Amino acid sequence: MGRPMGGGYVIAVRGGAGRGAADREAGPVAVVAAVGPVASCLARRHAHACVPEHAAGAPVSASCLPGPTPAASRALPPAVQGGLHGQEDCCASRAGAHMALPAAQLPAAAAGMCSLQPGLAARAPQHREHAGCDPGADSPAPHPRDRGWHTASLQPTRAPRKHALRVLDMTGLLDDGVEQDPGTMSMWDCTAAVARTCIAQQQGGTADPGPAPIPVEVRVDLRVNRASYSFLREALRSSVGSPLRLCCRDLRAEDLPMRNTVALLQLLDAGCLRRVDLRFNNLGLRGLSVIIPHVARFQHLASLRLHYVHGDSRQPSVDGEDNFRYFLAQMGRFTCLRELSMGSSLLSGRLDQLLSTLQSPLESLELAFCALLPEDLRFLARSPHAVHLKKLDLSGNDLSGSQLEPFQGLLQAAAATLLHLELTECQLADTQLLATLPVLTRCTSLRYLGLYGNPLSMAGLKELLRDSVVQAELRTVVHPFPVDCYEGLPWPPPASVLLEASINEEKFARVEAELHQLLLASGRAHVLWTTDIYGRLAADYFSL
Repeated sequence: MGRPMGGGYVIAVRGGAGRGAADREAGPVAVVAAVGPVASCLARRHAHACVPEHAAGAPVSASCLPGPTPAASRALPPAVQGGLHGQEDCCASRAGAHMALPAAQLPAAAAGMCSLQPGLAARAPQHREHAGCDPGADSPAPHPRDRGWHTASLQPTRAPRKHALRVLDMTGLLDDGVEQDPGTMSMWDCTAAVARTCIAQQQGGTADPGPAPIPVEVRVDLRVNRASYSFLREALRSSVGSPLRLCCRDLRAEDLPMRNTVALLQLLDAGCLRRVDLRFNNLGLRGLSVIIPHVARFQHLASLRLHYVHGDSRQPSVDGEDNFRYFLAQMGRFTCLRELSMGSSLLSGRLDQLLSTLQSPLESLELAFCALLPEDLRFLARSPHAVHLKKLDLSGNDLSGSQLEPFQGLLQAAAATLLHLELTECQLADTQLLATLPVLTRCTSLRYLGLYGNPLSMAGLKELLRDSVVQAELRTVVHPFPVDCYEGLPWPPPASVLLEASINEEKFARVEAELHQLLLASGRAHVLWTTDIYGRLAADYFSL
C-alpha cells in the first residue's frame, strides 16, 4: 500500500513470505512504479502499487522521477496507458479504482522492467469509461479473478503534485522451496533483476545539469550463491550514493566461501536487516567464529538461521573450545533475536551454554539433527525460552528412550504458546506417541504437527486423530506412511528404511480412506492429514 512520506511516496509491494493457501491460489500481479528512468514491472501475487496523484491524472513531470529522462522509450499498451493516465477528474475521485492488465500486455518478469516516458500521458487515449472513474459510481471497480490478469491498485492523494518516490518496498516477492510458481520469478532471478537494475542506474549516471535526483530506498530480500555473488556485491557497492539505494531486509547466502559471506555482510545497512540465513556453507566452528561478529553488528536482527554449517561444539581440541566460547560471546550481543536455527550443529550437552548467552527469550527454535541429550531438553524446559516458543523443531533427535520424559516436560512448558511442532525422524513409535498424547493435546493453539519418518502404525495414527479433536486450531498433520503398509519391515525400523523402502499402495489407499472417514465423522474435514512432507513448507517465523 502507498502513503505520503515527507514529500515523497512509499510504494509497498507485498507477497511471498508466509503466504497461505489462499495466497498461492491467486493469480500473478504486476507492479508498476516509476523508479529512475524505468517503471519496474514485476509479476507477483497479491501485490499492489500505489501511484502518486499525477500518475492517475496529469502527465508525469521529469522533476518527479529520481533520474534522467530516457531519450526514447517503448509505449505502454493502451490498457496500461488508460489505467495510469486516465482523466484526473475521474480517477482522482475513486480511491479504490483498479486497472486490469492481461498478462500478454506485460513484459516477461525476468526481463525486469519497461521504459516509461514522462510525456507518455500526452499520447495516452482517454478512458472515461474505465471502471471506477465515474465520480457518481458507487460500485467498486471490476477486479478480475481469472489467472493471467494482473491488477494494481491506484490510490490518489490530495497532497501537492510534485511528490517523488522515496521508498520502493519489494520485500516478500521471492518464491522459495518446492512450491515455486512458474508464473513468477524465482528467488534467484528476482535478486538478479534488482541487482542489475541498480548497477545500470549507477553506470548510466546523469548527463543533464540540474538538482541531484532524490534517492529511492529499494527494500529487498536478497538471495545469493556462488554464481550470483559477484554482481550482487557490485550492486550493493553501486547503490552507495546512487539514486537507487538497496536496503536488504532478509539475506540468504547459500554455499558461499567464508570470505565472500563476510564481504556481503560488510556492505549491508545495519539498520535494515532482520534475518541472516546461511545454508550449506560448511563453516564449522572456526568459520562461525569469523562470521558471527559481522552478523552481531545488526542490532535489529530478529532471525539467525545457520543451516548445515557443521558446527561441532564437542570438538576436543583447544582451538575448537576457544572458537565455541567466542561464538557464544558474540551471540550475547544480540538484543532483538527471536528466532534461532542451528540445524545439524552438534550441541550435545551444551545447549544450556548457547541459550544462556541470549539476552531475550526465543519464539522460534530449530535444533534439527543436533544430537540432543536428556539434559539439553531438561534445560530447555526450565529456561525462559520454553514459555515463549511458537515454533519448535526437534527433527532428527532420538526421543524414544531417555529423552522422552524430558521432551514431554518441554511440551508441557510450551503448551500455552506452541503453534508449530516439527518431530520428523524422532524414532517415535506407537508406545511413545500414546504416552505423549495427554501432554501433546494440551497444546491447544497448535496449528501444525510434523511426524513424518516415525515408525507409527495405523492404530497409532487413529488414536492421534481421535485425541486431536480437542485441538481446535490444528490445520495440518504431516504423518508417516504407517508401518502396516510396508512389506518385511525390520523392527525397530531405521529412519532411512522408512524413507526409502517401498510401500504397498493398495494398503495405503485403504488407510487414507479410513483416515478421511474418521475426519468426516469427527467434523474435522478441514484438517489436512498428509504424507507430503515436501509440498508443505515449514511456516516462516514472521508469518506465525
